[in-house]
Amino acid sequence: MVSTTHSFPYKNRILAALPQEDFDRYFASLQPVSLPQRQVLYAVGAPLDSIYFVEEGVACVLTSMTDGSTIEVGMIGREGMVGVPTLMGVAVSTQHVIVQIPGSALKMPAAQCKAAFDQSAAVRTPILRFIQSLLDLSAQTAACNRLHSVERRCARWLLMAHDRAANGPLPMTHEFLATMLGVRRAGVTETVGELQRSGLIRNHRGEVDVVDREGLEAAACECYRNDHALLMRLL
Repeated sequence: MVSTTHSFPYKNRILAALPQEDFDRYFASLQPVSLPQRQVLYAVGAPLDSIYFVEEGVACVLTSMTDGSTIEVGMIGREGMVGVPTLMGVAVSTQHVIVQIPGSALKMPAAQCKAAFDQSAAVRTPILRFIQSLLDLSAQTAACNRLHSVERRCARWLLMAHDRAANGPLPMTHEFLATMLGVRRAGVTETVGELQRSGLIRNHRGEVDVVDREGLEAAACECYRNDHALLMRLL
């Protein structure tokens, strides 16, 4: 029987799922890196030369329009990895990936990770499971952006980030949240203010604390229940 116990407990769920034999063969050269807030991991058109297995913090995937407007289409925490398109043979990034919530990751060359993905079924299994979840999240987000109010979408987004940030405070400005939701800053300011007046969150000096999680879940749209169930399956 192949052991899945590693020399230290990985927080990243893809790495934690690997058999020791495959980890030693393909991932022994992982390099720890810090993820400061707003660090750009990939810009549109940048070469996909590295893979990041998130250990702590949250990265977001943004789609940009020609007028400069952006909207979030994906969120990645310790359940996943940044740089998935390179495993499909894509050479350059078509999306913008930045760090939402600071943390850390384990980094490796993209070519080395693709070789592991191509050669090992044990490596492919957890990665494909994550890719499917990312596709599901993107589809749910597209429907949510079209059908639900800014207030419900904002509550959903805060809960999703809260889950992936291990329930800690969220470093978050209104401008940044507006970028994630693809709306005007004034609309976010009004929505965050209402959530705070309702006693659901506390917003102070660029940080958001979730005060009443049950109440915030009630304020969120139905999409959050699907998001949470998907994340729990991965974790």
